[in-house]
Amino acid sequence: MATITLLDKEFTLLLPAEKIQARVQNMADQMNSDLKDEDVIFIGILNGAFMFASDLLRKISFDAQVSFVKLSSYQSTTSTGNVRRLIGINEVLKDKTVVIIEDIIDTGNTIENIIHQIKGFLPRQVYIATLLLKPEYYNKDIRLDYIGFQIPKEFVVGYGLDYQGYGRNLRNIYKIVQ
Repeated sequence: MATITLLDKEFTLLLPAEKIQARVQNMADQMNSDLKDEDVIFIGILNGAFMFASDLLRKISFDAQVSFVKLSSYQSTTSTGNVRRLIGINEVLKDKTVVIIEDIIDTGNTIENIIHQIKGFLPRQVYIATLLLKPEYYNKDIRLDYIGFQIPKEFVVGYGLDYQGYGRNLRNIYKIVQ
């Protein structure tokens, strides 16, 4: 499907499912090489990263823990700039290698917030894996270790990303039609 409609907005295909899956496999292969000897806990950021996290973690070949936190900074199609912690971390992170799994990074406010929270748990090291990066918006001095795709600054839906709660279940990623 090249174009879809969600509520009052129209979206056009940006990344087909096959391309997403190939890139997720590449990212997993790199992590399998880089992190195989570490004591790793993957922390997915809900709600958006659930599909990416699920696909990525099924491709990880070493033993690891998995957890999720829920943060929010979007309202409708724009970032509010405010990040609030909704669901916290219950696992022991001290001396572990933490891999944060994020669906999309634009300004970096959300990732900066979660890293600040996680560092309080005294992990050995923290890595960041994001499926999507909007480099035109990214304004933080935080290293992103695993990046799936760099995309334009348009609003996107699908593969876990939503518009007012709709579209998360789509296999492809679509960008808004202006």
